[in-house]
Amino acid sequence: MAVEITSKIVGYRIKQDEPAPVEPTLPDENPLTVRIPSRPEGTLEAVSEKISYVGAEGRKKVYLLVSFMPVEGVVGGKRVVIERPVEFFFPSGQLSSEHQWITATMRSLSLAARGGYVTQAVADLRKVAWDKGLVRCGWNRWGKPMFHDSEVAAIAWSIQQILYRRGFLDQDGNQVPVESLVERYQHRMQHGHAWQPPAEEEESVESGAVEPIGGPAQAESESDAKKAEAEGAGPTVVGHCPECRGELIMMDGCPTCYAGCGWSKCG
Repeated sequence: MAVEITSKIVGYRIKQDEPAPVEPTLPDENPLTVRIPSRPEGTLEAVSEKISYVGAEGRKKVYLLVSFMPVEGVVGGKRVVIERPVEFFFPSGQLSSEHQWITATMRSLSLAARGGYVTQAVADLRKVAWDKGLVRCGWNRWGKPMFHDSEVAAIAWSIQQILYRRGFLDQDGNQVPVESLVERYQHRMQHGHAWQPPAEEEESVESGAVEPIGGPAQAESESDAKKAEAEGAGPTVVGHCPECRGELIMMDGCPTCYAGCGWSKCG
């Protein structure tokens, strides 16, 4: 477009291109510690697990639900998304006198999850002890049975295994770094399924707390128990179970089936 100059030219300058606007850097916001005020409305993706354990009162099987949701944050000036547990639910009617306390514990865990410190809260529950003897629940990575100080500790260990299989914790119950959580969530979105533990780790937890106690891992553990007894270590065998012919050990002063059927001479 031509412009007519009607006045005297007294000077000139070359027009410079304006620099592109610089986008402001976003402050970092760790998605692991972002506080979620309350459970969001609508449907959340959840995992339902059956937990089996053996204690002084015999074998028990309970069900536990853990809900997950995507949570946004900022890492290195970039917006990222991870998946976090936000709700723990223990259906009613599974236990009698202890139910109210376990329900209260699940509500507290849900608050911890939405507050961003569920890893520490679950680890603390594993330290809870009681006076009814050890509780057998699950198998460790070497195929040997796990013994816990209480039912609460056994359930807490089972929760850690759920979060491990979901990719939120590592195999020892430690928090997975944010960078890895971001990659695992991206993998889930791209491939349509959750991240899976490496084959060697997955094999070691196939007989975990959420599976019936038995199978090849049990046979291997019984063999290890006999070997440990011969070497003067491990529980002392005091007889054989009249129901499954497994080995009996002294638990809380009473002969109890070590193989996992739950039989106890004291009832």
